[in-house]
Amino acid sequence: MRVITLEEHMTIPEIVKATSHIGAGSSDYMRAIQEKLIDVDQARIADMDANGIDLQVLSQVSTGLDLIDPAEATALARATNDRMAQAIADRPTRFAGFAALNTTEPEKAARELERAMAIKGFVGTMLHGTSNGLFLDDPRFSPIFEAAQALDAPIYLHPAPPPETVQKAYYSGLGDPTDYMLATAGWGWHVETGMHALRLIVSGLFDRFPRLKIIIGHMGENLPFSIVRASTVLSRGAKNLKRPVKEYFDEHFWITTSGYFSNPPLKCALEVCGAERILFSVDYPFGSNRAGREFLDSMPVSDTDRAKIAGLNAAKLLKL
Repeated sequence: MRVITLEEHMTIPEIVKATSHIGAGSSDYMRAIQEKLIDVDQARIADMDANGIDLQVLSQVSTGLDLIDPAEATALARATNDRMAQAIADRPTRFAGFAALNTTEPEKAARELERAMAIKGFVGTMLHGTSNGLFLDDPRFSPIFEAAQALDAPIYLHPAPPPETVQKAYYSGLGDPTDYMLATAGWGWHVETGMHALRLIVSGLFDRFPRLKIIIGHMGENLPFSIVRASTVLSRGAKNLKRPVKEYFDEHFWITTSGYFSNPPLKCALEVCGAERILFSVDYPFGSNRAGREFLDSMPVSDTDRAKIAGLNAAKLLKL
């Protein structure tokens, strides 16, 4: 059974330096994580080998490229892709890549996606949350979606910390680090990414780009639990749509298990999405390869469905 993971992060020292004033600070935990993010060599491979991970799809971790100078961010995204390309070339059977893009310069981001997809081993792109406070349904981001559709490049929509105004209104007053954790992995960025996906649907994006493929992590960012309710309500209001909201979700979205190693949300996802739309992921190095593999092996599914989730679905979607 081939095991492929899709939400496996990396970074480069130049981005660490440029975004050092953004994010969760410099705790011992984050310094240890940073070392693992920068490593795309022997230590990462050893961890994969120890836990039966055959291939990781690398992606730049969410670090706030949209909050620094746009020209610098575009150059850093390109440098990240060059580092990923080298890692893939060094170990083509162990790594693939989601291209890093600076969404604050959409036209240049589209050209960078074209450049990356021409390099062997790149299989799509990962975009991180809002861009300078704007959701990606804003028309200015159309060049990125045009390029993704033309290239048949799936987009992994990944969370990012909320804009400052949202942070203050929703996730403040409890003290550090609770405020930050509630705003991000503890709750906030999952519900925001689920909402982001719904915004893409109700904006009519998939009527304009009917071949787009979107991946969302963390067992579907709460959408499998809520999609029927959301579709019932939103489909009445979104008069611009040609179909009910859930039909767009069923056709255009895949979900991954990243960081959610628990059977109840898996069972919900299986019932709503089906085993063919679920992709195994760990969220390395924030998630443990060992815990992820133990979860994969213990899933209450048939061997056929386990093989689909472990890697067959990803290989088909990403042409691996």
